[in-house]
Amino acid sequence: MLTREEGWKQLCEWTASDALRKHARAVEVVMRAAARRYGGEGADVEQWGLAGLLHDADYEAWPEEHPKRIVAWLGERGERELAHAISAHYTKWGVEYVSRLDCALLACDELTGFVGACARVRPDGLATLEPKSVIKRLKDKGFAAKVERDEVTRGAELLGVELATHIEFVILSLRPHAAEIGLASPKENVG
Repeated sequence: MLTREEGWKQLCEWTASDALRKHARAVEVVMRAAARRYGGEGADVEQWGLAGLLHDADYEAWPEEHPKRIVAWLGERGERELAHAISAHYTKWGVEYVSRLDCALLACDELTGFVGACARVRPDGLATLEPKSVIKRLKDKGFAAKVERDEVTRGAELLGVELATHIEFVILSLRPHAAEIGLASPKENVG
């Protein structure tokens, strides 16, 4: 099985942007928590974390080919489930959702990015962010305009969870890592 160290090395090789690396790390954190919450008994926390870490690994270098490069790279290593989940993390690609991993990656990716955007405009970052604030911002199409709201709602639907409950889960999963991923108050953020 692919190790986290190998995944991080590949991400860094293809992704120079600190912001995109932090997003990958944030989605990794949420996906590790999602394995425990949504994956059922026997869910592979490492695999789920790698899905979050690597889902956008080829985006910066080859945006027009995304996610084909990372999917091929994973396929060459025999990581078929991981490759499939990453190939399905955007509904408009038309890839079938066959596992809880597939559904969770869709449900966690876009929402994690949106929660991050909400935290960045608050003086205390994630510390006091509540689901109702995120839901209010989701209704404001001008805020974080590139975030596709349909992806956020479809992900929660696929997991069979209320959107507010899923938003709370994402916030709570990220809070212990807020400084590392740049979502704490400005005085607490690390590098």
